[in-house]
Amino acid sequence: MKAAPWKGYHSTVKTQYLPSPHQSAWLSTVCGLFFCLASILFATPARAQFRSDLPNLGDTERGDLSPRAERRLGESIMHKIRRDPDYLDDAPLSDYLNRIGNSMLAKYPEARGETGNDFEFFAVRDLTLNAFALPGGYIAIHSGLILSTQSESELASVIAHEIGHVAQRHIARMMGQQKQDMLIPLAAVAAAALAARSSPDAAQALLAGGLGASAQRQLNFSREAEREADRIGFQILGSSGYDPSGMTVFFGRMQTATRAYSDATPAYLRTHPMTTERIADIQARIREMRYRQRADSLDYHLIRARVRLLQDHSTHGLIEAERAFKEQLALKLRMQTISARYGLALVALQRGDHVAARKQLQQARKDAKDQQTLSKNPLFASTSIDVHMAARNFSEAAKEANHARHTFTLSRGFVYQYADALLAADHSNEATNFLRDQVQQYRAEPKLHRQLAKAYSAQDKRALMHLALAEAYELSGSLPAALEQLSLARQAPDATYYEHSVIDAREREWQARRREQLKQSNKQK
Repeated sequence: MKAAPWKGYHSTVKTQYLPSPHQSAWLSTVCGLFFCLASILFATPARAQFRSDLPNLGDTERGDLSPRAERRLGESIMHKIRRDPDYLDDAPLSDYLNRIGNSMLAKYPEARGETGNDFEFFAVRDLTLNAFALPGGYIAIHSGLILSTQSESELASVIAHEIGHVAQRHIARMMGQQKQDMLIPLAAVAAAALAARSSPDAAQALLAGGLGASAQRQLNFSREAEREADRIGFQILGSSGYDPSGMTVFFGRMQTATRAYSDATPAYLRTHPMTTERIADIQARIREMRYRQRADSLDYHLIRARVRLLQDHSTHGLIEAERAFKEQLALKLRMQTISARYGLALVALQRGDHVAARKQLQQARKDAKDQQTLSKNPLFASTSIDVHMAARNFSEAAKEANHARHTFTLSRGFVYQYADALLAADHSNEATNFLRDQVQQYRAEPKLHRQLAKAYSAQDKRALMHLALAEAYELSGSLPAALEQLSLARQAPDATYYEHSVIDAREREWQARRREQLKQSNKQK
């Protein structure tokens, strides 16, 4: 099957990893015991030397993890997560989750807590109903959970709950209490997660031997943390205009599923223990509030259609998605019809049929035309650009992407689409100028540096190409690869005196950091 032509703002669709139910249960248990270990669930057997990957936890004499160390730990984990095939690097999806999360933070800024860190919300390709918070403000939502929600308020309630964990610094407090002894259970959990991919029994033995009595302490802390996160999440939902009852509806539906299928407890309930007392407390708070209904946005319906395709892009997955979208059309409900047309457009793109994709997308926009804000939706715009790219209408794709990035200024994905379209149209000079300006404003985005490297390559500027790749690798957390690119840049025949100066400065800085990493790794062995 040929590669998918729709990229979704430069997304990457990769082979789905589906663990067995037994493996999924162990992985979810591991995640529940230690919030901050989500990245280890994405580890591959090739990275079995997990001890050397553990970041420096900072000053172990503190009562908790310092805000700076907490952020560094989160960044270190995210470097690993972003390299995993099940990390959903899909800009429309990321934009949507971040719009929800950041809109709630804007309405309830106290949730940023004492650290004041920016939050990042992202999705993971996983059928299980789960979500987790990482140190420093990183929050993940499983694709299975997104598909299981029945309203936008339900999805928002999960995100708000995870924000509550970060706001209350539960991870930092947990790790601070463990201090240096935390490295031992960290290593045991890492080993268990790795073993679960091939041998659930081995995972069970490693987990039991490595954690021992500390597991119960973590669970006890977790139950208290859940109550605090409920309280903060409820306040966030109320301030943001979402229906707070979405929290109890979602949890209640999962509990019902648990009673019906006792051997298949949803992962979210395993990692976020739900009690009748917690649900009763939330319901009591709801009764004290004035009822306020909130209609789901079109974005919510379109994103669920998109996630269905991202979840499983196999031939069977496409057939099942197409069947589901056609069933939606038969309901003759307005939002369902629009999102079904959009989903069928994505199915057609996945199959390489850009003509059918354009037809379905145009029909979806026509169905939404009575409301201008709906017909000019950012997901429609991004998919239209993808259709032009699939049809090799690169100039038209660049034109639409340029318009979209000015219309939807908070959606960074249009920037990547615009650069891709310029490069595909052989406008390398224009692409270089545009990307250099973007890099100056958004230096921390590795995608921009990779695209800039591609633009330099088209101009045969070897030294600058390797320098741009070095920056991309460094931002992605791979210092050895970044240093190798610096070496190649130094050897390039077109390297100027100024570029040699930049190479020397970067090399000194990164070599020093690399030595510090190796020093910390040796201490942990």
